[in-house]
Amino acid sequence: MSKIVLVHGLWLTSASWKNVADRFTAAGHEVLTPTWPGYGEVAQMRAHPEVANGLGVVEITDHVEKFIREHHAEDAIIMGHSFGGLITQKLLDRGLGKAGVAIHSAPAKGTLGLPFSSIKAAFPVLKNPANVKRNVELSAAEWHYAFTNTLPADEAEALRQQFAITAPGRPLWQAATANFTTHNATKVDLKNPDRAPLLFIASEGDNVVPASMNRENARRYKGPAITEIKEFPNRPHFVMGTPGWEEVADYALTWADKF
Repeated sequence: MSKIVLVHGLWLTSASWKNVADRFTAAGHEVLTPTWPGYGEVAQMRAHPEVANGLGVVEITDHVEKFIREHHAEDAIIMGHSFGGLITQKLLDRGLGKAGVAIHSAPAKGTLGLPFSSIKAAFPVLKNPANVKRNVELSAAEWHYAFTNTLPADEAEALRQQFAITAPGRPLWQAATANFTTHNATKVDLKNPDRAPLLFIASEGDNVVPASMNRENARRYKGPAITEIKEFPNRPHFVMGTPGWEEVADYALTWADKF
């Protein structure tokens, strides 16, 4: 059986992986769900959101790498959602993982396409440059548009109440400015021949990172390392916490287990 590391994204905690972690554990796998630096449970993060102030992509990646090495999981399957997907790309670039799955992943540096829906979803953070050092909370309407747009408003709000926390603005600013800076935190060596196989999972139903962005991110990888993409129809950004998550989780694990 495999060891699996699940990396969460912005506005969420490791609790967002509960369905998937339980399913993989029941199948006999060892599942690890690292948090971001300073993170705790949802209630703790709502009470003390300041612990995430100023966190950036590199600090988060370094923290998760340390967790992986401390748990002797260097050869694990690494799966990440949203910014956790970008962190998964960076971890594989650092030589970790036997396979990686980037689910509705934030883009690595060099991805140029930026649909209007992505700009609108990120606007709560990007509308104010001061948010680069602050945490930002999503309103019910903003959460619904960004994370759960395929669901009715009442179901979307129930998920927000269960899972959503404030998020550091810095990672979004780093992604937004990636192609205008030389040494950006979202940079990945797209020609690394020693990187483990990588699967992107995407959907055009995602307002935050439509499949077109993940297709471009995957296409920019060059060299012999395996890079593939799988698209599912009509899935929102919070794909692992909304109806149909089982199909996505099972596909991801079946694909990764081949390696």
